[in-house]
Amino acid sequence: MTKELPATGDQRRSQLLRGVLDLCLLSLIGERPRYGYEFVEALTESGLELVSEGSIYPLLARMERSGLVESYRAPSSSGGAPRKYYRLTAAGRGELTRGRAVWREFTTQADRVLGDSGKTGETTP
Repeated sequence: MTKELPATGDQRRSQLLRGVLDLCLLSLIGERPRYGYEFVEALTESGLELVSEGSIYPLLARMERSGLVESYRAPSSSGGAPRKYYRLTAAGRGELTRGRAVWREFTTQADRVLGDSGKTGETTP
């Protein structure tokens, strides 16, 4: 029988981020159309530096297949090959609105449990 060790801070952050990464990407696309590497830059600037391009592209492809985003090619500003940009569809805008509501409700409920109310949960003898 293997004993599972508690998650480290980075592992826990990674697990939490995996659960909301699609919503984060929809929110970034909602600001303006973006191409792949711009997502990594924006997430890193927001303090979510645990995300790599390798985890973003499969998620963008899934969101495109499910009709939440659509892609188009546009010339690169640096003169290189055209870049694939993503923009929200009407379904994507609806999903972003619903996802934000669920996130707010979830974080409010989790804060009730996790919030520092001066109690440590320990009892003294």
